[in-house]
Amino acid sequence: MEYVEAIRDIKHIQAMKKVLKMHSQRDYLLFVLGINTGIKITEMLDIKVSDVAENNGKVKDSLHLFCMDKNKQKSIHLNRKAKAAIKEYLAAVNLNQDDYLFKSSKTDKPISRQQAYRIINDAAKEVGITAKIGTNSLRKTFGFHAYKRGVAISLLQEYFHHSTPAETMKYIGVTKAEKIVTEIDVNL
Repeated sequence: MEYVEAIRDIKHIQAMKKVLKMHSQRDYLLFVLGINTGIKITEMLDIKVSDVAENNGKVKDSLHLFCMDKNKQKSIHLNRKAKAAIKEYLAAVNLNQDDYLFKSSKTDKPISRQQAYRIINDAAKEVGITAKIGTNSLRKTFGFHAYKRGVAISLLQEYFHHSTPAETMKYIGVTKAEKIVTEIDVNL
């Protein structure tokens, strides 16, 4: 597996959102959900409509996934941006509660990991990102920006199931020599 990087520049994130939204609501949602939740791509592709929305179309506040690593259920908070993207997507497509959220246009199955990679990688190239970007970049982007906004490395370490804080720092692309300006914003 090739090493990929987090998308650090907010302008690049916004540009990718714009490109992906022009291409497909599904692809836009894939990106937005990934960078706002840090969910593994394999877990994201298994999400069904019923996992994120009620029968009446109301988007849920959290997503409950079975974590294979820990052999238990985990709850993932759906923030305002993730919920808005889900709502917009579900309004634009005709999916049933038991359909995969990232349903392939050709089958009833979800898109493949390879297709998800192409979607993310192509959008990154289109906006001029020269770093290696893939599906794991979504998770790393989530971690990098969470850390930058003041989330403790110990919390991210637990979230990513890493054994040490150093492993998490390396994973999100932060070195000890690098000075990250923390932006703690309680947004009261």
